[in-house]
Amino acid sequence: MRLPFIATEKTFCPGHTATLAIIVALFMISALPLSSSRAAAQSKPSGLPELRTDQGFLEEISKPSNLDITDRMAVFRFILSSLPAQVKVYPTENYYYFTFYLGGIEYAGNMRLAAVDRDKGILHFAYFEAANSSSTDGEMHYKPLTQEDGVKIEKKGPLSYAVTFEKRTVLFQLNDLRDVKPPAGLLTADEQYLGPVQDESGIPFFLVFNRTQKVFHYILNETMKIAEDFRPTTFTDRIVVGKRTGFALYRDHFIDRKILIGVNTNNVIMNNYYDGPFDQLPDNFIVGDTLKNAIEASDPSVAGRLDRYGYIKDTEGRYLIGPYLQYSNVSELAAFHDCAKDRSIPRKLYPLCFSIQGGGH
Repeated sequence: MRLPFIATEKTFCPGHTATLAIIVALFMISALPLSSSRAAAQSKPSGLPELRTDQGFLEEISKPSNLDITDRMAVFRFILSSLPAQVKVYPTENYYYFTFYLGGIEYAGNMRLAAVDRDKGILHFAYFEAANSSSTDGEMHYKPLTQEDGVKIEKKGPLSYAVTFEKRTVLFQLNDLRDVKPPAGLLTADEQYLGPVQDESGIPFFLVFNRTQKVFHYILNETMKIAEDFRPTTFTDRIVVGKRTGFALYRDHFIDRKILIGVNTNNVIMNNYYDGPFDQLPDNFIVGDTLKNAIEASDPSVAGRLDRYGYIKDTEGRYLIGPYLQYSNVSELAAFHDCAKDRSIPRKLYPLCFSIQGGGH
């Protein structure tokens, strides 16, 4: 995870990879033996959910294996050979996440075709023992893979890349959100749209910068299908919290929209898919220096030190854009409502109510 205020990128330096949703199903968990399970999957009526059982889970974690977890190329071979011929990369920083069990331990990791260097033939590969409620992340195994490692990256289209290793090729289709724009009336005259964001939770946002108050917001993109049930808190229906993700959103008083104001601390600690969209910026859709200029306007201390993606030029870190609260109890979110409903606060300062980075709380 990126650390305030300058954070290490997940695939460039040990420290972060998500572990909970949109996973690569390297092993399908089922109540049936593998052969029967595949047959059942082929005959299963469409539109029904995937059944997962404790039997399948226990048999999976107990499965014997001779995979050497310290051999990064052996693990990469296993991952790539386990994927179908074509995959879809949903997160907008181009991470393709996976998990698997070995010796009863869950491992999590990712392959990343980073916008900054994928056209140079680099694939970032990382994996580690996944965090859970009893332990933190284990040792990071990371390697930038290139032609020297026998890994070939071939661009097939604007957002399509073929990855070949030995005799195996997998086509990675990056999430094409080039036509995604905020609908008319969603943004104020002071706000600049920086690009679409979809994090590993699957929740879509618009990344927006307020040029007057110099703060960022993640605004829920309700033009796309959202796999979540947002429910109001007991103290105000202005704040809704996702049943699955724990994402907390505020219903704006002046515009029909919802602004991200909080993510659950437990998810941040567990380093899972619900730790917030700070690490899924709209890399494929950033126009020129718009992101860099917005960051430097919000924080002049980094002026001249960033590239167009927000990476710190003299480090491997990237600037963190996380204007929301990490909350342990939903009652902590009441401060946002207290600020937003306070009519003594000038209208022009209202956007600060929804930004931790902007000093709103």
